[in-house]
Amino acid sequence: MKRRVALRLYAALSTAALAAATGVVVSMPSASAATGGATGYATQNGGTTGGAGGQTVRATTGTAIHQALCSRASSSTPIIIEVEGTINHGNTAKVSGDSCNTAAGVIELKQISNVTIVGVGSGAVFDQLGIHIRQSSNIIIQNVTVKNVKKSGSPTSNGGDAIGMESDVRNVWVDHASLEASGGESEGFDGLFDMKDNTQYVTLSYSTLRNSGRGGLIGSSETELSNGFVTFHHNLYENLDSRTPLLRGGIAHIYNNYYVKLNESGINSRAGARAKVDNNYFKDSKDVLGTFYTDAAGYWQVSGNTFDNVTWSAPGSENNPAGPDPKSNTTVSIPYAYSLDAASCVPGIVAQTAGANKGLKVSDGNCSTQTPTPDPTDPTDPTPDPTDPTTPAGTNLSIGAGSDGTSKADGTSYGNVRDGNLSTYWSPAGATGSISVKWASATAVSSVNIREASGSAGSIGSWKVVNGDTGAVLTSGSGAGAITIPKTSLRKITFEITGSTGTPKIAEFETYAG
Repeated sequence: MKRRVALRLYAALSTAALAAATGVVVSMPSASAATGGATGYATQNGGTTGGAGGQTVRATTGTAIHQALCSRASSSTPIIIEVEGTINHGNTAKVSGDSCNTAAGVIELKQISNVTIVGVGSGAVFDQLGIHIRQSSNIIIQNVTVKNVKKSGSPTSNGGDAIGMESDVRNVWVDHASLEASGGESEGFDGLFDMKDNTQYVTLSYSTLRNSGRGGLIGSSETELSNGFVTFHHNLYENLDSRTPLLRGGIAHIYNNYYVKLNESGINSRAGARAKVDNNYFKDSKDVLGTFYTDAAGYWQVSGNTFDNVTWSAPGSENNPAGPDPKSNTTVSIPYAYSLDAASCVPGIVAQTAGANKGLKVSDGNCSTQTPTPDPTDPTDPTPDPTDPTTPAGTNLSIGAGSDGTSKADGTSYGNVRDGNLSTYWSPAGATGSISVKWASATAVSSVNIREASGSAGSIGSWKVVNGDTGAVLTSGSGAGAITIPKTSLRKITFEITGSTGTPKIAEFETYAG
């Protein structure tokens, strides 16, 4: 199946101009700011559209980027920020406002949503200045270079990460980026692409990661396992010592990447993590896949990879390389559609597409490249990206509705099941209990989707779905997920847990009409 190309971003006529002195100018429509839609895990959990549909603003300084964020009507008002020129410490100051929470010396995307930052024109270079995403969602970063960000020495920025995400981050797509350092930790650098403290639904695509001691991590410690659902595809990893990535817990899908000169180790799956590793090309490298530097095992499913001049260490108490003949030791189910280039094509495809200023070229899924073509007359996505086949289609009717229940446990709230946030949840006081969604007037419902909180998947055992108006049982079964019921018009629907393992945690009780 060919990669679907659909408009996600478009340049709209701005309705207000920001002060020229800040480096912000109104932007007219620009083809260079348009691209095909998000891919991988960033398409899940509602999808990643960034600032699509919002005002488009041009910025030439870091202060201007902050000013654009702070000038929005709210912290969730969509905005596309086109960046051109060099962003550095000298032109990146803190800006204050009700719709932002910024800091000097770093591009701070904190406690905000619905933002796109895209390099245009002659290019966008973030020089010794990192991009920090914290407590934010629905973010796109595209066609930018971030280089030489330090955590020690001078100047420092973002803890030494080129792009860092932490603290309840959801739905981030980084695409056609060039992430670079000039050495390892002893030279003052840290990771190029780090995720920690409950970061989920992220895709890194068509990007280059070069000349660093650390490529990136998912999870900051062996006990910090709240991260995951990350896709890496069509990226170049070159001259890195380790962490391509380091995965602690969670799930990663890693396909069609080109790895060359991994000096110490590569994909490091540990602490129960599971990585699906498909059709990648590994060259002139050491220990490109396994569990390293720990006895906390991780797992992998492998297929179609090429290992070209790869060496492997002997197994030890804290060293479990997958090679020299890598075999799968787990299975990973991927919820979205994707196309695989043959591994033999990967070096050539990645050379043509990965990194900033490559014209946003992508693979066509058949060992050739193509350039997404936007439709300037339609800012929506006429051909939506594939979504999780287990999730019902349509609008989640629970958002904005009411909720109540029985057997409420301390520290949880009924409203957590309809806030669209998978990091909050409701629990009963014990192994059984019920939670309801209700409306002010009768609402037709034909399916529900029960999403368990991170770390509690599989806890829910037997259950019943009940018409809260009449008490009639609409259906029953076991295990969380999508549930089809006879289409019923009602004012209250109840999910009753009649058996579980431990204390279940329901992150979202979604309802759908069709």
